[in-house]
Amino acid sequence: MFVGMVYESLIIIFISILLLLILKRYFEKRHKLTFYLFIIFLCFTLAIIFSWLFKVLRLFLDLDYLVNPSAPDPMTIESWFLLRIVNFRFTMIFVTIGILVSYLLKINLFEESNKRYSYFIYGYASFSIIYIILIYIKDFMILDILTFSLVLIYLCLVYVPFMKNCYEAYKSTDEKIYRKGFLSLVIMSICIIGIFVSQIIDRVLMIVLNVIGYTFFYFLGWSFAVVSILFAYLGYIKPKSKEN
Repeated sequence: MFVGMVYESLIIIFISILLLLILKRYFEKRHKLTFYLFIIFLCFTLAIIFSWLFKVLRLFLDLDYLVNPSAPDPMTIESWFLLRIVNFRFTMIFVTIGILVSYLLKINLFEESNKRYSYFIYGYASFSIIYIILIYIKDFMILDILTFSLVLIYLCLVYVPFMKNCYEAYKSTDEKIYRKGFLSLVIMSICIIGIFVSQIIDRVLMIVLNVIGYTFFYFLGWSFAVVSILFAYLGYIKPKSKEN
């Protein structure tokens, strides 16, 4: 738990520096797609911060109902927030918002206008957020599994088509700057999917193998977060800011 907290602290510091650089690029050119990327990575950073906060609460806050699965929920406003933090509910909310903004990036980048699919994507995000924040019972694993499943499906609905469109755009252009930009977005998409896949593998291994602490895949997952934002910045945002 302590190692995970320190590791996420380093991840948060590094990503925060990249976020400031992205924000600086946006203020230079006021490019809407750069703003969308900033919001996406801001949401994922907040997701990591809540994951980090979970470890801080478990390590330093002496509350039995947070560390003991059999301890009852005191049903206070404080416990309402704290239990959703330690069960990654706020983390999942910010991941969902980040995925939704990724869809806005997609339809603006490729000028798509499928209204029915857009309504479905917006509705799915709304339903997921309501479920994540309201449907919760302490130490009831099935509800947590459904939370992860909802977000994973949403991630695939948005990022698989986005990655496909970026790859097709990369293959169809000969302009070096655009090829580099679209390829960086493909790598960004793969890494964002990798974040969630790694976290799920970590949870499965912890349950199946009865692992105490975190597995290699937990640390790999947040490493994917760093790679995704780094490629988006170097391959798309930074070169794009130099264009008229």
